[in-house]
Amino acid sequence: MTQETVPVRTDDADPALAGRVRTALDAPDAGPLTVLEGGRSGLTYVLHDGGSGHVVKAVPPGRPARGRHDVLRQSHVLSALAGRGLPIPAVTARDEVAPAWFAMELAAGEAVEPVLDVATALAPDLARERMTRAARVLGALHAVPLDALAEGVRTAGGALPDPATPGDELLRWEETMHAVPLELRPGSEELLTALHADVPDPAAPVLVHGDFRLGNLLCAGVEPTALVDWEIWGVGDPRVDLGWFGVFTDGTLFPGVGRVVPGLPSEDELGELYRAAGGTQPQTPWFRALARMKMAAIMGHNLRRHREGRHHDPVQEQLPPTIAALIESARGLLDGAS
Repeated sequence: MTQETVPVRTDDADPALAGRVRTALDAPDAGPLTVLEGGRSGLTYVLHDGGSGHVVKAVPPGRPARGRHDVLRQSHVLSALAGRGLPIPAVTARDEVAPAWFAMELAAGEAVEPVLDVATALAPDLARERMTRAARVLGALHAVPLDALAEGVRTAGGALPDPATPGDELLRWEETMHAVPLELRPGSEELLTALHADVPDPAAPVLVHGDFRLGNLLCAGVEPTALVDWEIWGVGDPRVDLGWFGVFTDGTLFPGVGRVVPGLPSEDELGELYRAAGGTQPQTPWFRALARMKMAAIMGHNLRRHREGRHHDPVQEQLPPTIAALIESARGLLDGAS
C-alpha cells in the first residue's frame, strides 16, 4: 500500500498529528487521537494503545513555540526528573519538527482542587491526606540537585533557565496585575508598594514548578501518581512554590467560587511536612502575600479576557469578590509582619 492510499482516520481530532504520533510510538493500531479536556498549555490530546495511554501536547499549527506553547520545554524537565522516585509521567516520544509535540504516559488518578472544584465531592479526610502527601512531594522536588537536573535537561535537548529572584517573581506578576483594569483590583497598588518595600534576599535556587497544587497532581486514592502542567517551570526561590501551594488551603480566600474544606492542613503545617521531606525553607508572610497577589492578578486577567470577548466564560463574572479578598488577605499578612 503506498503512502497516498493509506486511509485517513476521520475520528482523529488532528489526523496529521495523529499519524506522526502513531509512527513515533510504533502504534499503528492505536485508537483515535482525542482532545483531553482541561489541557491549557498548547494543544492537549489523549491516545489509547491497548492497555496503555499517552497524553500528547502539541504546539498549535502556525503559532510560535514560546511561553505556554513551548511544549518541548515541558518535556525536557519531565525527562530530567525520570528515575528520581517522584510522581512524574514518563516521556514516551518527542518530535521537534514543527509543529512540535511530545507524548507522555497517561497516569491513573484524578486531580481535584478541594477548595475550588466545588462540583466534585471529595471527602475532607481524603483531601487532607492528599494535601499532606503533596507537601512531601514538593519537598522532594526541591531537593533534586540542580547540577543533576541541568545535565538531565541538556540530555533531553534543553537548558536550565537563569534563576529567578523573589524580586523577579514580583515584577512578573506585577505586570500581569497591571494588565487588569484598576476597578477590578481594589487595593492592589498599595499591596504592590508594600511588597516592593521588603523584598527578601533569595534563597538557594531550586527547580520551581510554578503552579504546584492538588489541581495539578493526579492521585489514585491518596497516592500521588503524576505531577502535571509544567508550562511555567523554572529555577528560583523554593518559597515561591510553597507560598502558592498554601493559598489553596483556605477556602475563605475564594468567596463565591470556592468552599471551606474542614481539616485541610494549615500553611504552617504544610511547611513542616515540606521541610521533613527535603525542603529547607520556612514559610514567610512575604511569599504568602506574593502568592495571593499572583492569584488575584491571574483571576483579574482572566476576567478581563472574558469581558473583552477573547475567552467567553461567564463564570469569570463571579471573581471580583475573590480578587478583593486575596488582595486584602495579602495586605493583612504584610501588615502583621511589619
